[in-house]
Amino acid sequence: MSSEHLDALPGRRPRPGWLAPLLLVLIAVVEGAASHQGNPAIEHAFGRTPVPERPPQRVVTLYQGATDTAVALGIEPVGVVDSWLEQPMYHYLREALQGVEHVGLETQPDLERIAWLDPDLIMATRFRHERVRPLLEHIAPTLATREVFDFKATLRLMAQATGREARARALLDDWDARVQRFRRQIAREMPAAWPQKAAVIRFKPDHVRLYSTGFAGSILDELGFQQPRSLDDQSWGIKLTSEENIPILQADVIFVLREPDDPAIQRNYRRWTEHPLWQQLDAVREGQVFEVEAVDWIMGGGIIAANRMLDDLFSHYDLPATGQGIDCPRPGDGMPRALSTC
Repeated sequence: MSSEHLDALPGRRPRPGWLAPLLLVLIAVVEGAASHQGNPAIEHAFGRTPVPERPPQRVVTLYQGATDTAVALGIEPVGVVDSWLEQPMYHYLREALQGVEHVGLETQPDLERIAWLDPDLIMATRFRHERVRPLLEHIAPTLATREVFDFKATLRLMAQATGREARARALLDDWDARVQRFRRQIAREMPAAWPQKAAVIRFKPDHVRLYSTGFAGSILDELGFQQPRSLDDQSWGIKLTSEENIPILQADVIFVLREPDDPAIQRNYRRWTEHPLWQQLDAVREGQVFEVEAVDWIMGGGIIAANRMLDDLFSHYDLPATGQGIDCPRPGDGMPRALSTC
């Protein structure tokens, strides 16, 4: 008796027409999962994700460090989040990312727009995107770092997922060589005054932030700088609301993170730097207060920004920096347009 006749028997419910296609889909899913079980997996902050058989071609980056890293690896993302400053994208990345779609904010990505871009890889961070993780993973394989400022972890993770491990190793080898060059040169130039205690501060309209960890802090630690004593046992740093707190900024060198022109910030800056207590700081009396770009020192978050920060330090300490920088992708190499600052 045929299946059609069986369906027609009294008391037998007809099989829905979509049952056979659904079974085929389920079989494909099971077979796909089984095939992935033997594949190597990428370990990341969201767990384990099978290494794709083909390198992803449509990458969406959901934090600044991932966007910077994509450019360094020669990847042109199909979607990026807006920058914190210099919106919608940091100046040093604009040439490489002309025409790339924007998918909202780092803290609130536009999931509908991301899905519309049909990515085959999403780069996220647990710090920002744990809440929307299930939705992101439903759109495309999603890899996450633990911290937004760990540029080395971001570089290794994205390189592993996209088959660019050789370029990542070259970038990191170059970085390590530059770090060692800086450490040797600064110890030779100022043997009696090294290591220095370095304070990284940022003026806001109604307070001053003194940073201890994060992007700049981790790089300064790697270079051999020390933290001001006031930052012992602090987490991200300290928020100072009164000029009476100025002695907390005591350090051998102070790096002031510049902001875009903001009258309220400028007023607060003048109020603090004209105070007598500011004039008594060692760094101020020794002429060791340097203004630096906030984008390079705390916002960029990737290997290119790290090298730009290191450029600043070579310059501020008047150290020779021959052979510096990273070998950025060049036009004609099948990669995004080069950055003039690389």
